[in-house]
Amino acid sequence: MNDPALIDEMLRTARTIAVVGMSDKKWRASHNIGRYLIENGYRVIPVNPSLTQVLEMPCYPDLDAAQTAAQQTGQGIDLVDVFRASEHVPAIVDDVIRLKIPYLWLQDEVIHDEAVARARAAGVKCVQNDCIHRQHGARSELHTRGSIYEAHQKTDLSS
Repeated sequence: MNDPALIDEMLRTARTIAVVGMSDKKWRASHNIGRYLIENGYRVIPVNPSLTQVLEMPCYPDLDAAQTAAQQTGQGIDLVDVFRASEHVPAIVDDVIRLKIPYLWLQDEVIHDEAVARARAAGVKCVQNDCIHRQHGARSELHTRGSIYEAHQKTDLSS
């Protein structure tokens, strides 16, 4: 069970979210949830080695490249939202720990207790097997509807 107080903290504190496994396919959850996060004021950084662009934003091949791009604007990644199969989580946790990213969110059905325990032991606050969209949507006080591209245009990472 995920701690509701931690979920509140993550959703209120994080401003820059790397979406690992974000798709350019409009019917995929990662695409729609990434778009939803943008619409609600978060700065989203797509991470997918198969793509160069998602939602008119640059897409990065890995967390290292995404963190470098994010830090060029003075703000690193606050939260990594994972849309990958559970077997990929340990390597993602390695990156999160090494890059000193404070929050890790594993979407529905993404579960890796050992990797999450290792992340927590390193000081990373984690949620697993839960949907960031559903949790954010349940907190109406956090909703800040705006233009879908407004958030990323303010901090364009491609320049």
